[in-house]
Amino acid sequence: MGASEQPNDEVEPGTRRFRAKRDAILAAAADAINEQSAKGMTFADVARRVGLNTTSVTYYFKRKEDLAAAAFENTLERLSEMLADAMREATPQERVARFLSLNMARLAAIQRREETAFAVLSDLRATEDPIKSRLLAGWQRVFRETRALWGEPADRVHKDLASARAHVLLENTFWLSLWLQRYDLDQYDRIEARLMDVFAHGIAGKGADWRPEILDLDHDEREPGRAAFLLAATRLINELGYRGASVQRIASELNVTKGSFYHHLDAKDELVVACYRRSFDTIAAAQVQADASGGTHWHRLSSTIATLLDVQFSQRAPLLRTTALSGLPPGERRAMVSRSDRIARRFAGIIMDGIAEGSCRPVDALVAAQALMALQNAAFDMRKWATTMPRPTAIALYASTLLFGLFDDRLAR
Repeated sequence: MGASEQPNDEVEPGTRRFRAKRDAILAAAADAINEQSAKGMTFADVARRVGLNTTSVTYYFKRKEDLAAAAFENTLERLSEMLADAMREATPQERVARFLSLNMARLAAIQRREETAFAVLSDLRATEDPIKSRLLAGWQRVFRETRALWGEPADRVHKDLASARAHVLLENTFWLSLWLQRYDLDQYDRIEARLMDVFAHGIAGKGADWRPEILDLDHDEREPGRAAFLLAATRLINELGYRGASVQRIASELNVTKGSFYHHLDAKDELVVACYRRSFDTIAAAQVQADASGGTHWHRLSSTIATLLDVQFSQRAPLLRTTALSGLPPGERRAMVSRSDRIARRFAGIIMDGIAEGSCRPVDALVAAQALMALQNAAFDMRKWATTMPRPTAIALYASTLLFGLFDDRLAR
């Protein structure tokens, strides 16, 4: 079907040709969502990507919201298929290894242009009911299927730990696409093995204990009004995505006018960049303070992670998730990704120094650092889970997933 061709009776629902065109539209929609967010996606852009016109796309999906929902549902279905495959393995470790292997194979196929990318699920909560309720139910199903990789929990503490493990595993599979592109395709098998090593055995060296220091990251705000906008915006963007958190919604959260917003910030893109800078400054401050506190590099690393999880679980001043990146102009996006990379390299440096002194296991520090970036980035979504137990317990269980590995129960005893 060419760009000027209209749908006709030959493309009937249920036929092979219909399914092929529908799949092509879903793939194009996924690319558009990943680049621009679900709210930023347009029928015209999707049509252009598949060589159709807008009317042709509406033959398959009547509304943009229906197309976005179908792209998200396709992601959820594919994840369920991979998890069902992984569940055929005998042990939790073999199941996690299989799930990771399937994801790595998928990303390799995308790199070879044999497959198309999934629609990332970061914008899922920005959809409206009744679509939102249906998608959230699908996400909860995938989460339960992921948690089942560890089998039936023996008690409530182990169920809480399994929930943390499932969340960290899923977030790391989503995060992979952001950093794996820095490696050549022939390195993917090696990266898979190194990441699975972190999943299986953690980062802590032999005999390392869990005694982190929660660092004081209180900021002396020179502009309290501006800081309030940044915190309100961060919370809303984390929950609703870049385009879901409108200026009006942010202003309403603070019970002020849109004019007050523009008194502090010139544009919404400036707001998101400012939120990122504040979040990155918070992470960097934790790294600097941990270094200044001394002790082994394991102690510095565990204190940094514990402090950042405390920030995320406190809900007062959370860190901005990478969900907002898809809404930023390319230049600002590249600058924020570059800053994130510098922070990851600093984590890698701490790990390498820990390996040298023996307080950390010999791991691929760059791979482990990216896994830690996914962990602290995603912890905001587990804030309600964290309120069901003492804060130190929540921090310990969530951090243990990577610091001690996805199969180590020492902090659940």
